Parts: sequence; C-alpha cells; structure tokens
Amino acid sequence: MFTALALPIFRETIATYHIGDHVDQPINNPYPQDEISHLLFNKCWIDTVQWHLEDIIRDPNIEPAKALEIKRRIDNSNQNRTDLVEIIDDFFLSQFKETETQKGATINTESPAWAIDRLSILALKIYHMQEEVDRVDADPTHKERCKAKLEVLEQQEQDLSLAIDQLLQDIAEGKKYMKVYKQMKMYNDDELNPVLRGQK
Repeated sequence: MFTALALPIFRETIATYHIGDHVDQPINNPYPQDEISHLLFNKCWIDTVQWHLEDIIRDPNIEPAKALEIKRRIDNSNQNRTDLVEIIDDFFLSQFKETETQKGATINTESPAWAIDRLSILALKIYHMQEEVDRVDADPTHKERCKAKLEVLEQQEQDLSLAIDQLLQDIAEGKKYMKVYKQMKMYNDDELNPVLRGQK
C-alpha cells in the first residue's frame, strides 16, 4: 500500500527537520532523485518549514518588515508545495496510463497527490500535538486536552491512509479514473495579479 511507504518518510522528514529545528537549514534528502520517495521527502520538508514559518509570523511582537518577509516566504512556499503536488500527480498519471477504465468508472473529489498532501500535514499535526502531550512545563489539564486531540488526529491518519490506498487501488482496477486540474494560482503571476502587473 502506498501510504505504508509515504508515512514513514513523512515521519523521517519531520524528525530530520527537528534535529536542526530552523527554517533556514538546508534540506538533506537521502533518497535518489528518480524515486517517488525523493518527492515525498521534499513535499513534507516544504510543509514542515512552512509550519514553522506560520508560527514565527504569529509572534505579536514581530517587526512589520520581518512579518512581510515571512509572508512572502510563505507565499513562495505555497507555490512550491502546489508545484510538487502536481509533480506527484504526474507520477500517478504515468503509473496508471495503461489502465483500462471500466464502464461507469467515477472520478474522485480530489487527486491522489492532494490527498497525500493532507496526509503530510496530518503527520505534522501529530508530531506537534505529541510534543504538547510530552511537555514537562504544561499543566495536567493542557496535557489531557492535547492527548484527546492527538487520539482524534491519529484516527484521522488511519482513515485517510485507508482512503488513499483504496483510491489508488480503485484507479489501478479502472473503477475510478484520474483527471488532474492544475491549480492555476494567480497571486504570484505577474500577468494575472493586477497589483504585480501594475508594477511592470
């Protein structure tokens, strides 16, 4: 099952990031560039760095210039995340290109890679909620609330993993088919964002 490959890589990526625990540390992807594992590691690394950028920008004492810098980094990260999700979907499209679609096959509400994107984010939520459960300076009430939330997140991870694996199996058997729409984000495009266009 695909999630049996993806989830350990996501957890490895998050643990690797937290060794240095800094948004400017370089990525050190251990997987060969021609493998899907490489893409999954990169995907989760982008998510992990962005998670911490989102923490930084919420500092009520952050200087405006620094906040703007971080906001632009987050925008760029979102674009990179979207681009990488689409590359992962291209991997699946290639994998299933010879599959014969059955009569009556249906399309899913989201592509496999966008579901995997959600799985990566869930792995991050679980990691950081576990940190809250384990905090030595937190009071018991806080820990109990976080423990209850952690149990929900872990159930979500199980359910989403099952759903992803079932979707990929259905596509492989021709019961469902893939149709990928590019995100066509407009805010980073000099021609599509009227503010940026006006600066040219």
